[in-house]
Amino acid sequence: MSRLIVISNRVSVPKAAGAAGAQGGLAVALNSALREHRGIWFGWSGQETAEFTGHLDMQRNNDVTTATIDLEPQDIDEYYNGYANRTLWPLFHYRIDLTEYDRNFGEGYERVNERFAASVLPLIEPDDLVWVHDYHLLPLGSILRGKGVKNRMGLFLHTPWPPTRLLASLPFHERLVASMLEYDVLGFQTTEWLESFLHYVQKEMGLKVNLDNSIDYKGRKVVARAFPIGIDFAEFTEASESDEAKEAYNVLKSSVRGRKILIGVDRLDYSKGLGERFESFARFLSDHPEQAGDAVLLQIAPPSRGDVASYQQIREDLERKTGHINGAHADVGFVPIRYVNRGYPRAQLAGYYRAAEIGLVTPLRDGMNLVAKEYVAAQDPEDPGVLILSQFAGAALQLKEALLVNPHSVEHVAETIKRALDMPLAERKRRHAKLLASVRQEDVIHWREQFVKALVGTEKEPADSDLSHNEAA
Repeated sequence: MSRLIVISNRVSVPKAAGAAGAQGGLAVALNSALREHRGIWFGWSGQETAEFTGHLDMQRNNDVTTATIDLEPQDIDEYYNGYANRTLWPLFHYRIDLTEYDRNFGEGYERVNERFAASVLPLIEPDDLVWVHDYHLLPLGSILRGKGVKNRMGLFLHTPWPPTRLLASLPFHERLVASMLEYDVLGFQTTEWLESFLHYVQKEMGLKVNLDNSIDYKGRKVVARAFPIGIDFAEFTEASESDEAKEAYNVLKSSVRGRKILIGVDRLDYSKGLGERFESFARFLSDHPEQAGDAVLLQIAPPSRGDVASYQQIREDLERKTGHINGAHADVGFVPIRYVNRGYPRAQLAGYYRAAEIGLVTPLRDGMNLVAKEYVAAQDPEDPGVLILSQFAGAALQLKEALLVNPHSVEHVAETIKRALDMPLAERKRRHAKLLASVRQEDVIHWREQFVKALVGTEKEPADSDLSHNEAA
């Protein structure tokens, strides 16, 4: 069996069973794949170094080998805070108004991808499968090809892919997409993002897209497919039944004194639509005063990317809105919005999800959104809560029994909150059963197996070019 080399911006070191701070579902799935394929996970350590040396910190934990490098402060500023999170992230989430085009950002992005390639190259053996993750490393496959790597390589994009006319605003956009076509497999979260990509390569690059969505490029066929990511259903279900989850459930339930709970769990990011969510809840409180004192919104929003000015602005805006809404609707012993800027372990979150009558998942744009799936998995099938889900989240294409909303419409979301609170038990159970079946069947293990299967099954290069990078070098 071929080894699997996973490459991502950051690396999640496997933790021992029962260790504090459980890993996310993606880390669990990738670690499982790495154990199965005797692989290596390579990426940035998250640490700074005064001068880049390419030194590899190799560790082995729970049968998984990780290899990390440190980056210079300039690298972090230009590649990570700059091009990745001030150029590509807003553009890929349709926020061209927040997208910054800076030559230094682009140069830093290319420099760090070159450094990744040079550092990981000695680890790649002739029969390895190489799986690259996300927008930080779009050109990495092309750089590795330039260094002689002939291995099968795949890229999975966790974010949306923007419409052609938006992407065309990016300087050197065609060069960036051309570099992506050096992979053998390109994976997207949904058919919507896949179709946007295929439209671009047809209209902007004049390439042929076949009926199976493969792309003819330089005498090769590049496979492009949608691989919707899921949660680790078994692991999350186990966590939701733990003592920690039960305690979290009881603490939250007792604190609201019989009131209905709406829950949102999101990184502090403008793509999550938190400001619009707060305004929608405020509209519900104003439009339905008879229920205003019976509902509490718990919004958990751990801060992220604090070095980027737009994220600092989000936090300030949400704090201001929280104060305004609570000031207008609070009473002695009652505050309608509980806004918390910290993260919680998965088991504790599972308890909070289960305690909530409504899961409020309303991003303005999201590649998938696993919070929606975690909320469904955590519910009591005999008395399930209701998922309110943005129609602009990738998950909406799978979770069709959720109450789908336009997050930009305050009125629509407010009325949907009312509908969810009033929904009869029979309808809640019917909707939840279908949602649960989808979440269980298309979990993160299924996602990982489908992508690796596509990568293994990729049509090989002609025999005379099917050399290892060592032979070609």
